[in-house]
Amino acid sequence: MKIKAIITGATGMVGEGVLLECLQNPEVEQVLVINRKPGGRTHPKLKEMIHADFFNLSPIEPQLSGYNACFFCLGVSSVGISKEEYKHITYDLTLNVAQVLARLNPDITFCYVTGAGTDSSGNGSLAWARVKGATENALMKLIKRAYMFRPGFMKATPGQKNIKSYYTLLAWLYPVGRALYPAGFCTLQEVGQAMIKAASKGYTKQILEVKDIVELAKS
Repeated sequence: MKIKAIITGATGMVGEGVLLECLQNPEVEQVLVINRKPGGRTHPKLKEMIHADFFNLSPIEPQLSGYNACFFCLGVSSVGISKEEYKHITYDLTLNVAQVLARLNPDITFCYVTGAGTDSSGNGSLAWARVKGATENALMKLIKRAYMFRPGFMKATPGQKNIKSYYTLLAWLYPVGRALYPAGFCTLQEVGQAMIKAASKGYTKQILEVKDIVELAKS
């Protein structure tokens, strides 16, 4: 099955890494990125749409039909913002986008980047982990083919423009961490490859930890 994918968050580190994998993968036929600002990348199968308000997609809804995958890489850190704002951006915004895409594309595969340590039980002590877990649960209830990706430390893809400064500073840690603690380290290439595989072939689990991401990428 050829993939026609929508990617959010492509001007961030994770989204850009996923985008690069989609552009070079022959299974991906078309890519639509929805950005708040221009990403500065061109490619024959890439279309970019600039749209600032992800809580109001009605102006661009006609252009969101005909896609069978969404790789949702948009997100914020919980550091420095209130619990209410974090929930609004993480839970409310994600669900709003997912609801619109599910209505327009009933058979869509939705791959959502959460993070290692996400708490699906709702009983954990970390507020960000509970919000991420609640978002995961709502997405899996809303969309049949929904996959939750929980990467740990990710190695950036060569050629990326958008790399978080602390990832650059800690790049030396990756080979050591991968060797000593493989359950906590993967590459952005593996994340992108695993998302493409999930969209084309599915996976046995809806929640993918690092070892699942690596396994699916290699399959």
